[in-house]
Amino acid sequence: MRRALAPVAVLAVLASCTAVPSAETPQKTAQKAIVAAPAAVLAPARSPEPVRPAIFAFAGELTQGGWIKGSAPAGTRSLMFNGERVDFAENGGFFVAFDRDASPTATLTATLDSGAKVTHPLTVAPRAWRIENINIARRQSGASEAFMALRRPELARINGARAKDTGAQGWRQDFVWPVTGRISGRFGSQRVYRGEPGSYHSGIDITSGTSGTPFVAPADGVVILAAEKPFTLEGNLLMLDHGLGLNSAFLHCSEILVREGEHVRQGQVIGRIGSTGRATGPHLHWSMKWNDSRLDPILLTGPMR
Repeated sequence: MRRALAPVAVLAVLASCTAVPSAETPQKTAQKAIVAAPAAVLAPARSPEPVRPAIFAFAGELTQGGWIKGSAPAGTRSLMFNGERVDFAENGGFFVAFDRDASPTATLTATLDSGAKVTHPLTVAPRAWRIENINIARRQSGASEAFMALRRPELARINGARAKDTGAQGWRQDFVWPVTGRISGRFGSQRVYRGEPGSYHSGIDITSGTSGTPFVAPADGVVILAAEKPFTLEGNLLMLDHGLGLNSAFLHCSEILVREGEHVRQGQVIGRIGSTGRATGPHLHWSMKWNDSRLDPILLTGPMR
């Protein structure tokens, strides 16, 4: 309707210009001003969108178990991290992380709409992990078939949950501690049995009061797994997707207070601490992964206060 009015107004001015003698220039100026006003309403001035530079901009923790987030160059068509394609937001925002055993170098590569490539090398600092040398041989007996019959479907469900893309935006936030208390287990710590390394600790353990202590979501997310019954190792397991491949897992819960598919907000109570599964006492085991890389949660939250 608005587009149909503009030609009519222009024709009226042209007709007026033909009929009015040249001496009446002020009248013609006034008529043109009247036509200009509706035009301004039809196409209001808009603030220009901020233009991203043709470089990477990011901040974070460039160390093993760490992370960075920022903006890809303007016009980025695809984004690669160490040769693997990674997701990024419509505005160019991205999140990538470094595994506990990450190599000392990494590379970000953006392919632009023009076909040009922008590459940014990264230096990943090593960390001194807490290693405990045990002067006993590691038990070599593998898991029994009876145990694996229970474990295989649990692992399939965990992997399936991590593969979900919910569009969550929690990755953009500054993470908070799900609960405060004594840190009884550090990320990356490991036992070595007569020179043979065992599995390292994949998360951070927080001991806070007794079983039943509530804990909260460290950032916005979507519930991608909420165990109906205890898993063999994790017990009552709760998992949140924070978007772009970043997720949190909370183990040994005494109670889960949210359901799969539910959107949760940072600071919302989502469960209660317990000792279900393979646990020696009430505590919250919080682990984080970005795609296949394990992160140290304390590098997202900062020291506990």
